[in-house]
Amino acid sequence: MTFTLGKGPASVGPGAPPGDEEAAQVTAPANAMGKAAGVELMSIGAFAKASRLSPKALRLYDELGLLPPARVDPFNGYRSYTTGQLERARLVAWLRRLGMPLARIREVCALEPAAAAREVRAYWAREEAGVAARRELAAFLVDHLSRKDDSAMSSTTAPLGIRYAALSDTGLVRERNQDTAYAGARLLAVADGYGEGGESAAAGAVDALRRLETDGIPAGNLLNVLEDAVELAGLAVRGVAAADAEPGKVGTTLTAMLWTGSQLALVHIGDSRAYLLRDGELFRITHDHTLVQSLIDEGRLTEAEAASHPQRSLLVRALGAPAGPHDDTPTKADFHLHDARDGDRYLLCSDGLSTVVAEDEVARVVRTVAAPEDAVRALVALANAAGGPDNVSCVVADVSSIAGPAEFSPSGD
Repeated sequence: MTFTLGKGPASVGPGAPPGDEEAAQVTAPANAMGKAAGVELMSIGAFAKASRLSPKALRLYDELGLLPPARVDPFNGYRSYTTGQLERARLVAWLRRLGMPLARIREVCALEPAAAAREVRAYWAREEAGVAARRELAAFLVDHLSRKDDSAMSSTTAPLGIRYAALSDTGLVRERNQDTAYAGARLLAVADGYGEGGESAAAGAVDALRRLETDGIPAGNLLNVLEDAVELAGLAVRGVAAADAEPGKVGTTLTAMLWTGSQLALVHIGDSRAYLLRDGELFRITHDHTLVQSLIDEGRLTEAEAASHPQRSLLVRALGAPAGPHDDTPTKADFHLHDARDGDRYLLCSDGLSTVVAEDEVARVVRTVAAPEDAVRALVALANAAGGPDNVSCVVADVSSIAGPAEFSPSGD
């Protein structure tokens, strides 16, 4: 909304440094106010104090179009506000205290009061549901961390094995499949290539990790071993990219797990995902490296807006990609260590599943379809039933106690 309140500059204190809006305030209260076309104006400092918003926040809200000033001085850029804007400013402050993202606040502020009230009620209901889910996740983390010192992890504990399956499908729209999915006795992996050489990039990354199936892994060195293997995978991807006409446009995501019998080391880069089903609850244990996710994290985009954003698949990190336009250093992957438990189920998938099928539908299949090979088929079928716009790949692995010496019981790869 644009306000036209006259051409006269707002009153500022003598000697204020150019561009310093807070310094433009003087001790005399009368000088914190000005008038334009009969409307009383407030300096940004006075308005910040009255609205309980900081000047920094007011500048951000101006940039986002959430709370533009009534007037900006054309000579020094000082912002001025009217007392009539205080109600909106206080509403913004209250909604921020609720934790509402700025993009959502902008939507609420554009509504009539009754509709805004309904939107706040709906938002808070979702927040409470989210708190319940985070409570479950916190319980999982407490248990996960406690088990590091738990005597139950001694040599008397029954060894664990995994039963696994992997499936990759071209989908119904793409002409070729640039995904790679792999499941073996020690390695689970999904890679989603992009660019003209994307298929080779994804396959090369996973092939570089497959040597971990036979190499010995020193005790307590699981993450280091995986990091070294991922570095080789990155070199393989860059080798593929170098042979392409546009090497900067070739790369791959990679989400993989290395299994040792009681622990899983996880590597993740890009927007493929890993989930853990534990005690009936499905948790996402990776964070998307996309432009859209970064905007969500900053509160500049809602989850609903992200679902239809035209750049929702734009990666900010990928294997083989440089850290920046003028920085050839490879982008960093995320590495984590997970203690496995009897009854755990892990799902790795490309975005051909996660961006096409609702998460509650994914959770339903992961919870209810018993055999890993049936689960991956059901998940791929869901993606194709939704139009199959992208390649789709899934790996499902079940952790269970096994009698006698540790061994692995594969169900397919």
